[in-house]
Amino acid sequence: MPLLPGAEPFRHEGGEVGVLVCHGFTGSPQSVRPWADHLAGRGLSVSLPLLPGHGTRWQDMQLTGWQDWYAEVDHALRELSERCSQVFVCGLSMGGALALRLAARHGDAVSGVVLVNPGNKVHGLAARALPVVRHFVPSTKGIASDIAKPGAQEVGYDRVPLHAAYSLRRFFQLVDAELPQVTQPLLLMHSPEDHIVPPSDSARILARVSSRDVTERLLERSYHVATLDHDAERIFEDTYAFIGRLSGVGSQEGAAARG
Repeated sequence: MPLLPGAEPFRHEGGEVGVLVCHGFTGSPQSVRPWADHLAGRGLSVSLPLLPGHGTRWQDMQLTGWQDWYAEVDHALRELSERCSQVFVCGLSMGGALALRLAARHGDAVSGVVLVNPGNKVHGLAARALPVVRHFVPSTKGIASDIAKPGAQEVGYDRVPLHAAYSLRRFFQLVDAELPQVTQPLLLMHSPEDHIVPPSDSARILARVSSRDVTERLLERSYHVATLDHDAERIFEDTYAFIGRLSGVGSQEGAAARG
């Protein structure tokens, strides 16, 4: 199947500091591409993979599950680690859960974690019915484009495949159990008004990780897809500042400029 416009994966060969950017459930690289572009423009090496089953049509996603999505970002992290001295992982929504599992499992190979409206649980009564309902109802209404900014659109599916949603529910449970293994510095940015992932997910993540270097920021002007919303530039700048503080990449540039 041809890819949706903007759904192409992205890679940029930059310096010794690498960043892996993970998109969300039923979304595509388009929703976080400006984030990746900003970091690439600052000279970082960036990898933004397309998760299996995404970026084409929702029916293709029915044949995939969390193991496929995680394997893709795990492979991308290993590739970055081969050519970079430090690697940071970033994620939006489900991409945040993928980033957290990478941090939990890879330890010191991940230098820091940046999350935007990370998902931790499939909410509502419908979630309890997923194990059975998914065998009779193939999909439900989509969740793409929860954005406050007028005219901004997310490239994602207009339907949520329920087999995939059930797999997502299982994945969230797995990641939640692994959160105490996350020890890396953490920057978590979330929207108080989010119609897809409630703030309680971010609160639970912050309460369960073992990270000591933790920064929480509120995205007051944005909804769920904040990387395409009013607070996008703040997200990009804060991410680069966070990476710079931990890697020294920004201070090195500043010293060179002053010299």
